[in-house]
Amino acid sequence: MNLAHEIDKAWVDHIELALTVRESMNEEIVAAVNLVSETLKGGHKLLLAGNGGSAADAQHWAAEWVIRLSPTLNRPALPAIALSTDTSILTAGANDLGYDHVFERQVEAFATEGDLLILISTSGNSENLLLAAKMAASKGATTLGILGKDGGKLAEHCTLSLIVPSSNTQRIQEMQEIMGHLLCELSEQVLYGV
Repeated sequence: MNLAHEIDKAWVDHIELALTVRESMNEEIVAAVNLVSETLKGGHKLLLAGNGGSAADAQHWAAEWVIRLSPTLNRPALPAIALSTDTSILTAGANDLGYDHVFERQVEAFATEGDLLILISTSGNSENLLLAAKMAASKGATTLGILGKDGGKLAEHCTLSLIVPSSNTQRIQEMQEIMGHLLCELSEQVLYGV
């Protein structure tokens, strides 16, 4: 295996996908920033969920909203909760109800009308995220999918979906990370920028 070739290929694939997303998804990203901003401006909260690396993204982005992303912007904390961070709730839910229900149960407990549930998934087919989206709808919350491939089943259950058009999990996750930073950074600017 030629490692230098593989590294170069990864960079090229990343750049080509980034350009594709830039050219085809800017309007959807603007809509997502507006959705996040309006939710927060209305005094509502963000709930975030994902599995595996997407759970890490949910936790990362929630931290950016609560603390801040832009170091030069002095602003109040924004309400964002990653649903993958409470191990007692996750393990009790998995044990007592089944893993498919761990996010659904938390959405039932925490979501109120006007809140926004952000669901992060490379496939869009995780049953626990589908059930969470359905619960959010029943609670009057909106849903934003940050998805990959063709959006999977989850795209049908989201108010708005950002779908990275790739089947390569690594490249999808890289684009999702950029989108998460854009959502945080630009919603900060909309709400508190000068």
